[in-house]
Amino acid sequence: MSNPKGLITPKEAKTLNDAYSARHTLISNQITKRPDNRSTWFSLEEINLFLQYAKDQAKELGYELDGIRVYCGAYPDEGEQVGLSTAFLIPTTSGGLGKDGNGGGSPDIPGANGLNRGSQGDPPGANYPQ
Repeated sequence: MSNPKGLITPKEAKTLNDAYSARHTLISNQITKRPDNRSTWFSLEEINLFLQYAKDQAKELGYELDGIRVYCGAYPDEGEQVGLSTAFLIPTTSGGLGKDGNGGGSPDIPGANGLNRGSQGDPPGANYPQ
């Protein structure tokens, strides 16, 4: 079995986390003016279920699943509940045209459902590693 392309070491993960920290601090201190979430966790079972669901739904929609795109997002504030940052997963395909019409880059599958509602960090603002 070969290793996945793009593997990084814990040291590289720490470097990425640390480089993001300045942005996170800026957003938290100057824009949202409150602490925010730093990570999202999905169980292996949910990831596996989602991958099978995404393959099946892609086929139903006339596409072949070629990957999953990870987006950053944020829940809206609702009353007293503060909306924290999150990450969500969207199925992609190599078939079909991209948004700019050039056909490249594994566009999101139109009409496909994504995966969200993973668990937040513990505590939400915790850095890598947890």
